[in-house]
Amino acid sequence: MKKIIGLFICCTSLCFSQNPVFTHVFTADPSPHVWPDDPNTLWVYTSHDEPGSNNHYGMTGYHAFSTTDLVNWTDHGRILHLENVQWAESHAWAMDAAYYRGKYYLIYCMKEAGIGLFRTGVARSDVPQGPFTDLGYVKGVEFGQDPAIFIDDDGKPYLYWGHDRQCFGAQLNDDLMSIKPETQVELTKQLTHVFEGPWVHKRKGKYYLTYPGLTPRRWPEKMFYAVADKPLGPYEFKDCFIDDFEGQSGTNHGGTVTYKGKDLMFYHSAWLSDGLSETRSVMADYLNYDKEGNIIPIVPSKTGLTKAKRTRTTLHLEAENGFAAGGKLYNVIVDTWIKGYSGKGYVTNFDNPYDHVSLLAQVAKTSKYRFKVRYASPEGESNHDILINSHQYRDFVFPKSEGFTEIDFGIVELKPGDNLIRILKRNWKPSKGQLAIDYVKLEQVFDDEL
Repeated sequence: MKKIIGLFICCTSLCFSQNPVFTHVFTADPSPHVWPDDPNTLWVYTSHDEPGSNNHYGMTGYHAFSTTDLVNWTDHGRILHLENVQWAESHAWAMDAAYYRGKYYLIYCMKEAGIGLFRTGVARSDVPQGPFTDLGYVKGVEFGQDPAIFIDDDGKPYLYWGHDRQCFGAQLNDDLMSIKPETQVELTKQLTHVFEGPWVHKRKGKYYLTYPGLTPRRWPEKMFYAVADKPLGPYEFKDCFIDDFEGQSGTNHGGTVTYKGKDLMFYHSAWLSDGLSETRSVMADYLNYDKEGNIIPIVPSKTGLTKAKRTRTTLHLEAENGFAAGGKLYNVIVDTWIKGYSGKGYVTNFDNPYDHVSLLAQVAKTSKYRFKVRYASPEGESNHDILINSHQYRDFVFPKSEGFTEIDFGIVELKPGDNLIRILKRNWKPSKGQLAIDYVKLEQVFDDEL
């Protein structure tokens, strides 16, 4: 069954390039990782900029992205939000992620409620795509803006943070919830032009600390690096490796990763927003070294990481994540009885009128998507309404399906910002079977493909 759904009329601009990497949503401060249990998948965790914003104070949440080919990406939706963190009041700025002792961690910063001081928060998940559950903030860290975590080969965790021309580092205790105060060092004087945003990676026994800086205090930020023999230094300043470039934002921030034998550098620009520094986009280029181990300067390219004409992102929204991912479960339950579901389960028991599951899709601009739902209805045909924002549709029929299967409902258009997708019990026509919703997919579509 295929239907064409019209919500808004607007043309999506064509993008025939690999940079920015994600063209459907405004993202910044990328944290790239390959987890040891899945070397074929690259993960990138980002902060989120609101469309139309003219400041960074409205940043409130984080996203997770994954790929196995650097061309086709999955946006797993919102993985942590300000409203999920009881101790915080604002400023969901840069973050990092780690796989540590069998769990996935998001190390992020927000301002503490009632105090206005940046804290370094810690959140945990059983799966890399989240959503993440807040555990509190790291004790012993004052003004913990722009945190980065580094797990060394011996399993010891280190935390780095920096703000307003200062940078610090320390070893974390085993629970990641506090630093070992005797290990704390100030790295500021070792890092010429440092402003914020440290990131540490290891290569051939050397520790590389990359960071955004000002020369001197001249915006926009450039990317610099220093090298050490130990994770907490002392560090020897080397050079600038991402200089000024056309279309950059006022800030820059990013990290490195080795994926399928090649080194990549993720950072951000203002290319998607035509130069607006408060609505940024993740970029990526290859990271290369000379024979002495020095980073060869990167010139941001439209080509990016592959020869494909552009990247494509699919939003994958797990129904069971509910409030943690910006959605809601109203009078429905999460179950696992029908096998073959993805994630941690599926949503079912749409017994009464208006029982529903809602999911949050965030996009940068009015744009087109192919709308798919993975469902099961073992007992027979199921009739439900679907609302996308304030538009209600009454023609969604889920045919009988004993196991989970995807159904394609055609093309929709989403508005800039938050889009709520709601699947609810039809209040006037009984269903023959009980519906189970596994996930919603929104596959990015470009105008030249329609």
